Amino acid sequence: MQVLRHSIKLFTATALTLSISGCSLFQTQPEVSYQQDKTYKLTVLHTNDHHGRFWKDSKGRYGMAARMTLIKQIREEVEAEGGQVLLLSGGDINTGVPESDLQDAVPDFKGMNMLGYDAMAVGNHEFDNPRKVLEMQEDLANFPFLSANIIDDKTGKPLFEPYTLFDVDGLQVAVMGLTTNDTPKQTSPENIVGLTFEEPVEAASKLVPELEKKADVIIATTHMGHYANGNYGANAPGDVTLARSVDGIDLIVGGHSQDPLFKPDQQNGTYIVQAWEWGKFVGRADFEFKNGDLKLVDYQLIAVNHENAEVLLAQDPAMLELLTPYQEKGTKMVQGTVGSVDERLLGERKEVRFKPTNLGTLVTEAFIAKTGADFAVMNGGGIRASIDKGEISYKDVLTVMPFGNTLSTVEMTGQEVLDYLAVVANKPADSGAFAHFSGVEMTINDGKVSNVKVAGDKIDINKTYKMALMDFSADGGDNYPKLTDKASYVDTGFVDADVLKEYIENNSPLKASNYEPVGVIRR
Repeated sequence: MQVLRHSIKLFTATALTLSISGCSLFQTQPEVSYQQDKTYKLTVLHTNDHHGRFWKDSKGRYGMAARMTLIKQIREEVEAEGGQVLLLSGGDINTGVPESDLQDAVPDFKGMNMLGYDAMAVGNHEFDNPRKVLEMQEDLANFPFLSANIIDDKTGKPLFEPYTLFDVDGLQVAVMGLTTNDTPKQTSPENIVGLTFEEPVEAASKLVPELEKKADVIIATTHMGHYANGNYGANAPGDVTLARSVDGIDLIVGGHSQDPLFKPDQQNGTYIVQAWEWGKFVGRADFEFKNGDLKLVDYQLIAVNHENAEVLLAQDPAMLELLTPYQEKGTKMVQGTVGSVDERLLGERKEVRFKPTNLGTLVTEAFIAKTGADFAVMNGGGIRASIDKGEISYKDVLTVMPFGNTLSTVEMTGQEVLDYLAVVANKPADSGAFAHFSGVEMTINDGKVSNVKVAGDKIDINKTYKMALMDFSADGGDNYPKLTDKASYVDTGFVDADVLKEYIENNSPLKASNYEPVGVIRR
């Protein structure tokens, strides 16, 4: 069955139909021809924002092997009741866990093949790698990558299939894909050369009328974000705006904002669902269709081995057999040596939460090197361990920065920088908020910040400066000023540990004395 699904994926947007099992005959001109008075049962399972979590975490939570057990159980239950299942992804399979990142998410896509995914939306993090990696992943997958609004400038056509059609026991179901048009701001420019990201609403407005002629049910699997009441702020418009703007979409399976919607958001007759992130949950939407009417019978988010679960899902043996070699290989890869240092880099809790340290400077210097920012800030609570004198392993780096946060940037005027520093520079010692800096000098005295210099020059209140920091801090973590709603905010998608690893590799052997904190005077 997997071979068949792979062999037909290139035809998904050419008005062909495919059964859920992958075994029905194709029709070159599918008709909307459901049987009158027949009740069709369709269960849509969904995940989103997988971000490399093919393996269970240190607490035994989620992972594809446990997800496999759950999905098998649901399929058996649905089929016993005369229904059929579609399994969809809201995208962002890439970026988040080094064991996956270092293997170009090959274990993740192979795991998705075994799980039997039917289609996925293309996420912005699918563009974190060079285009050849994305092409390899698409070729590896036994299911279509969908996006109607990513246009190849050379051809003027979508880079990916815009939609696919399924024949569900005679019921025609269309699944279209849409990707946030914020993607160019959230990834490396070289990875999207020659592509135009159209407004998803514009693309859907053209496509849905076409699909209404071919399908009884229209589903959009999207990577756009769910923003309550359509309040998307500085982000590109998301699923609520799509539902309100385009009639005819029955269900939106979303991603990007990484929200756990325990109850579907219904807008303009469209159900919107999202299953948080990392495979922590599988969303289950049970529908019945009769005489042209689609009814949501039940919806739930089902936890995949929540840490407080009384009974844990078993790890599927076949999935374990597939993924174990990749996990073992990834473990070896992260244990490799990435560089060396001549003295200890201070990162213990009693150090980084009380005073600037050489490790804090090293981290912020790495941020600047990666982004070209004028200055950088790091909260002390985000540094979790020291690096001892001698060789530095990748495991050491991951221990220092274990959270998988991503590096972000924001542009601010000199006056906005002064206002920001007035808050952040005064975060108290003995707290995770205590700030470490590079590229900025200042005097902090009795709650006031003065004598500020950026990149060695006195700050100009009218000049624009670029700051680098963790997405955690930019989103208001540790009560830092919230910056994610600023138009210039960019989540680069680069994982913190990987940024630090790259810097150590490029600058070893490190001299700890080069990273002694200077320029910030506290009185």
